[in-house]
Amino acid sequence: MITVISQILGFVGSLCLLLFGMEMLSNGIQKGAGNSLQSLLHKISGNRFTAVLTGLSVTAIIQSSGATTVMVVSFVNAEIISLTQAIGIIFGANIGTTVTAWIVSLFGFSFSVEAAAIPLFGFGFILKYFKKFKIHNFSDCFMGFALLFMALGLLKTSMNLKPESVSFLQNFQDLNFAGLLLGVLVGTVFTALIHSSSATTAIVLTLSANGSLPWELGAAMVLGSNIGSTVDAVMSSFGASVNAKRTAAVHVAFNVTGTFLALIFFQPFLNLIDFIVPGQPAQNITSHIAMLHTVFNISATIIFLPFVKQIAHITEKLIVESQKEKDAHYKIPIILPKNHLSTDLYAFQIQKEITKMAGRVMEMMDLLNQGLNQKKGSLESLAEEISEREDYVDEMNHEISNFLQKCSRLPSANHDDRNNYANMISVIQNLEDLSDECCSMMHSLCKFKKESGASSLINQTAELIDYFNQVHIFYEQTCTFIALGLSEIDKVRLSDVEDKIDRTKRELKKASRKRIENGSNVKAELNYLDLVRKIEKAGDCIFGVIQAIQPNLGDSIPSDSSEKNLISAQNVIINTKSRKAFVSGKEVPLAAKEYELLALLMENKGQIVSREQILESVWMYDMEIQSRTLDVHIRLLRQKLNNQKLIETVRGVGYRISF
Repeated sequence: MITVISQILGFVGSLCLLLFGMEMLSNGIQKGAGNSLQSLLHKISGNRFTAVLTGLSVTAIIQSSGATTVMVVSFVNAEIISLTQAIGIIFGANIGTTVTAWIVSLFGFSFSVEAAAIPLFGFGFILKYFKKFKIHNFSDCFMGFALLFMALGLLKTSMNLKPESVSFLQNFQDLNFAGLLLGVLVGTVFTALIHSSSATTAIVLTLSANGSLPWELGAAMVLGSNIGSTVDAVMSSFGASVNAKRTAAVHVAFNVTGTFLALIFFQPFLNLIDFIVPGQPAQNITSHIAMLHTVFNISATIIFLPFVKQIAHITEKLIVESQKEKDAHYKIPIILPKNHLSTDLYAFQIQKEITKMAGRVMEMMDLLNQGLNQKKGSLESLAEEISEREDYVDEMNHEISNFLQKCSRLPSANHDDRNNYANMISVIQNLEDLSDECCSMMHSLCKFKKESGASSLINQTAELIDYFNQVHIFYEQTCTFIALGLSEIDKVRLSDVEDKIDRTKRELKKASRKRIENGSNVKAELNYLDLVRKIEKAGDCIFGVIQAIQPNLGDSIPSDSSEKNLISAQNVIINTKSRKAFVSGKEVPLAAKEYELLALLMENKGQIVSREQILESVWMYDMEIQSRTLDVHIRLLRQKLNNQKLIETVRGVGYRISF
């Protein structure tokens, strides 16, 4: 009795160590190569063969078909990939998961895996301290492999059963087809419970290698593990979009149908495996089982791959989106799996949701623009539409912020990840503030329109339209940068736009005060000033988004382009540290004196710089001698910068940079 309890406890402990090792291995690979894997998944073409190869590659790398299918369900849910593409990836993931069986078959029983486990674990632990070379993320990968090997060794020991103690397994085989069904059921249930078909296959291989499990029954359990592996996709689809549910349904249907076909032709299928793998099953049973697992998944893929579009069409007909789902409140379409998570894998999805949020705010800005230009009629319907969109943006802010906070608390999130999430939270909070300002502006606009029936306020309305258009265009540019990222040079250029918005506010307030002094409608002017203030505040919210956006790492501007080294005017920017000039982000080669002349004018932009000052600062010569030289350099600068209006001539005095 004590021996039986000891063996059961040994098996449970070995199984837990195996699962922990596989999870550490998967997480380690994802941490080390997360961006590449995520990029590989969401950049799939419409080619079904490419999709299969993608699923195969990703699953073979991260050693988990469950993780791949959960990612696929997530990407379909977030509308990053289509249902047709997802089906191809799932087919490939089923093939990729067979790599684990081959690793266990080839290395798990041919030498002492326990002997290799300790050095491998030590090597992985040492890697944790090589952060300078950016290889520390792979430390969990090596330690996971070590724990996997160690668990296999313990499994072999704990499951080294005497033939008489497992004689009941022979009774399963004596039941013929019913016994095979029972074996499939055992494989399905066990895999569903432990959430790992690879672990089930490893246990089947261990039992078979010990002579405890007959060849036919082991084959049936491996087939059953394919059905049980769908549990991750099914659980991930709960509460997700209708397309995510369709993806999970396809995964279940594909594995169940494939297993059913294999059972119908079970004996010929086993004969094919015996033909491919040399030797009798009893002599080389681990290779037979690994080959069966591989051939089964490849064969099922070959059978169903030509019908991917038809499968997608049938699934769409069977699983229809209800009106309730269409009208539901916002819910972030990202699945946060409890197992197998690399934070990098979800960055693209989060970014897409932020882009959607920016689009909703853009709709509010468009409605405001429509309200400002509307000459007759009530604004109540527009105000109601803006209010509805503001409620939706509030929901988006709440959902996305909560999700980002969960991601930042994950063990796999490093310092850079947390900074990235903090910036994303700042972006969405500024977008939410902007949506609040849009609501507030519409309220003030309604009051202003009510007071502006007289023709005397037409000029004020025109001023508001022009001012709002500045902010509207500013936000359109910002939305582009939300999707693509921006450089420090872009930030400096956009800060000039924000400065212009602030200057316009001061000018409009000054003009309004003069009108009040001249007897204008005080109530209307106060509403006008309220709108001016809120439009400027909207510009501040937009600039807050700009400051929080991550820099575009692909930008060609040198790394020394920090804001303090940059001076901009219109589309021209100079870097005072590298002594370079850029027009619309592209470098323009300038001679030394040309750069010094441009830098002097840019440093004093908006101010007149006399000819005497220029000659003394740049050439250190008398005006009478070098006046002609200055004129030539000004003309050359205008030509090279392709901007005749940047450098303005103040006749009889000098020059200035206009902005």
